[in-house]
Amino acid sequence: MSRIETITLGCRLNMAESATIKRRLEAVGTTRDTVIVNSCAVTSEAVRHTRQAVRRARRDHPDARLLVTGCAAQIEPETFRAMPEVDALIGNAQKLDVAKIASAEKDLPEDVMTAPAPPVAAGFGNKVRSFVAVQTGCDHRCTFCTIPYGRGNSQSLSYDEVRRAVAAELDRGAREIVITGVDITSYDRDGLRLGEMLQRLLADEPRLQRLRLSSLDSIEMDGALFELLSGDVRLLPHFHLSLQAGDDMILKRMKRRHSRRQAVEIVERLKVARPDVTIGADIIAGFPTETEAMFDNSLALIEDCDIIAAHVFPYSPREKTPAARMPQLDRGLIKERAARLRERAAAHRRAWLKRQIGTLQPCLIENGEKGHTDGFAPIAVDGAPRGAYGQARITQASDTGLTGIFE
Repeated sequence: MSRIETITLGCRLNMAESATIKRRLEAVGTTRDTVIVNSCAVTSEAVRHTRQAVRRARRDHPDARLLVTGCAAQIEPETFRAMPEVDALIGNAQKLDVAKIASAEKDLPEDVMTAPAPPVAAGFGNKVRSFVAVQTGCDHRCTFCTIPYGRGNSQSLSYDEVRRAVAAELDRGAREIVITGVDITSYDRDGLRLGEMLQRLLADEPRLQRLRLSSLDSIEMDGALFELLSGDVRLLPHFHLSLQAGDDMILKRMKRRHSRRQAVEIVERLKVARPDVTIGADIIAGFPTETEAMFDNSLALIEDCDIIAAHVFPYSPREKTPAARMPQLDRGLIKERAARLRERAAAHRRAWLKRQIGTLQPCLIENGEKGHTDGFAPIAVDGAPRGAYGQARITQASDTGLTGIFE
């Protein structure tokens, strides 16, 4: 029987799509071993990692049919058409279509701006946590971002499609569902915004006991989402916010739609709604024109927003973006600032982890005695089987996570 392998780079949406691709191809079968590289283009480094993944995949699977899809293939198709390792390209709008995958060659991907919304992608990885995509694309045009060119404009999937996908993942044994997409706070379909859709989903699907959300644009969070957070413990209390910077001038030049004050106030509002809320955030270091004082404002955001899980990105110019035409900083300075941000974030995270020693934390074991607390701290519980859920007494904390015992 022919083997199908997916190699996934980048976001949780890609993870969900890769799992859906693999499941659909396995259902119909293929005449030849097939490898699909689902690429990322969020930074130039991500594109470089994709090229490396393609070359490695060809070395590991010399006789397989090798396809490249995802944002890097959509935005920079000529890069991958020129690679001798690649047999075919498939655009983001067609990547879940088995017939299109089977017939794909090295043609240019179809235009994502005019393509209809794809089917719901659902990623079932380890029988514990599953990703369900409810939305794709983005209507915003942040000056540093290429993702709209890779995903097109925002399109939301219907509630019925989402509910069916969630039910199917629960049928397969998932204990936790992660709602994902490109810009899920822009979800808007049939009169439902994100919070209202989730309220309906939790009411209609009582088996769904653990619901997480992927990255959120904080300024778009609707009132129903705050109501859900304060009123239903099934919505888990970790929120990853797309903050990007802590200085108002840089935020304006990024074309973000929130101010520093609004970011801090949204975190405060989240913590009022649920005191045990934890915050993650994306932050870019070294954006064009960033002065030392502006950077200090981003550094201080770690404490001001109590960020315990920071994803720090050194700025890299991306072709077609307005930021690439702005005055650039020295690459060495950008890397140095990114390192300082990571150091500050790591210290804040260590302090948070240590404060949990001796406390009881609800946690779900995902694989090999390891999992996450509801606040999304990594945890190891000796002897705990996959899928176990309970209250763990925290006995140790390290830079990498917590150790506990079930009570």
